[in-house]
Amino acid sequence: MGFVGALALAAQMQIKVGEKAPAFTLPNQDDKETSLSDYAGKWVVLYFYPKDDTPGCTTEACGFTDGIKDLEGLKAVVLGCSPDSPESHRKFIEKYKLKFTLLSDPDRKVMEPYGGSVSGHTVRSTVLINPDGVVAYHWPKVNPKGHMEEVKAKLEELQK
Repeated sequence: MGFVGALALAAQMQIKVGEKAPAFTLPNQDDKETSLSDYAGKWVVLYFYPKDDTPGCTTEACGFTDGIKDLEGLKAVVLGCSPDSPESHRKFIEKYKLKFTLLSDPDRKVMEPYGGSVSGHTVRSTVLINPDGVVAYHWPKVNPKGHMEEVKAKLEELQK
């Protein structure tokens, strides 16, 4: 099975809207253990991206930083997740003045059940988790340009 076939299979195995989001604990950019349960009672925007400081990933991260006040106004936190190290994340945050937490998942133990990794390849995707820890929405494939606006619109829709 090629990569495209693996992506098709993964799409069938994705986490499902309405199901409990898989629990996780990963180190953040400061090597501090960060768990989904730390954000109980808040909306969580959990997005997966391939690599720090690359064009698409920078566009997406800066988009979330530019819109962070709007998302916070909707009681949402943003967590970015990639296979990069905490040290790489620190440099990425410093270089672009990012205003949210980045999680390190080198073994893809969180990325895989969330659909953010297929056959060792990172899939740019986003999961929106509601304050009860339930998957409220899933973008299985994301275009980094304008994605923050999509997330904001979906949050507004779901909170009506």
